[in-house]
Amino acid sequence: MDAGDRPVLHARRQKQILLHSGILQRDFCSPLAQSWGNGTFEDVTQKAGLGDPTSKTLGIAVLDFDNDGWPDLLFSNDTQPNKLYRNNGNGTFAEKAVVAGIAFSEDGVARAGMGVDAADYDHSGFPSLLITNFSNQMLSLYHNEGKGLFVDEAPRSEIGRASLLTLGFGCFFFDYDLDGWPDVLVANGHIDADIQRVQANVKYAMPPHLFRNVGMGKFEEVTKSLGPAFASPRVGRGAAYADINNDGRLDLLLSTNAGPVYLFRNEAQGAAASNRSLRIKLIGTKSNRNGIGATIKLTAAGRNANSNAPQRLQLPLRQRTGLNLWPRPQRNSRHYRNSLAQRPARSPFQRWRRPDPRRI
Repeated sequence: MDAGDRPVLHARRQKQILLHSGILQRDFCSPLAQSWGNGTFEDVTQKAGLGDPTSKTLGIAVLDFDNDGWPDLLFSNDTQPNKLYRNNGNGTFAEKAVVAGIAFSEDGVARAGMGVDAADYDHSGFPSLLITNFSNQMLSLYHNEGKGLFVDEAPRSEIGRASLLTLGFGCFFFDYDLDGWPDVLVANGHIDADIQRVQANVKYAMPPHLFRNVGMGKFEEVTKSLGPAFASPRVGRGAAYADINNDGRLDLLLSTNAGPVYLFRNEAQGAAASNRSLRIKLIGTKSNRNGIGATIKLTAAGRNANSNAPQRLQLPLRQRTGLNLWPRPQRNSRHYRNSLAQRPARSPFQRWRRPDPRRI
């Protein structure tokens, strides 16, 4: 990284903590607490413009949706419109969800928003949004069109069709096969154990969703191909990913309602076995010590996924990204599809029943 590619950091000495409100009180907003660096905090919720008591927030994502260098906030709300707060750069926020097109579904209904994440899944240079909803509502996949506008691509994609009857909680973008394209994981499970008595096609225990990014803004569900252990129905709630054994591949942790936690180790097979990752750890010197808020520009093999525009990666603490994208054929080419058909049947995700503490 040369001098012209130095990360642009927008950080203050004061740190801020955002807590989601949940649904315990109808008039309780999401509080924003500012740290003064001496062990004390100040509630700046009202001052920052976040004092909306109508939200029932279950998920929060921090993103820079307009690429102005200031972190914005996305709140996924249960039966209330989602909220998108644009950072004004002066300690205050302006709510933009309605004009941005993410407050409601396409038919103008406030859905049961729960899990939420943001990533540039199509290498457009702008982060798009993923929100899990109730059964019969499907996932929200809001593509960032630029200029503050989003379009929900889920109704026209396999993500929408596959998630119509599932109830999603935890979700995130992550690159499980290290091909440079962010994939999607969703933990599913209903809240009513007797739901099948009312809706025969909706189950209480549900398999998770894993949607593989095949490029060009398209996804395909690969859950069943990842083995019976991974695709088994469970009453899923939370999910997380990390490289637990430092082999360069992202592993999965799924939690369940009143049940066990499942740890899956990523064992790449077939074409994905040759993919590699780059891990970057940022250390701030003049900014915050973890370099939170930095933007790293990466160009591989003299090219990137967006013609001459460099790939931009938002890096929270440590981030892995696949580096095998550019030298390979296009993902929608016949050559690549044929290579997928030759993959062994064995799942890349194997349940790790007895982890070796020395490898974690």
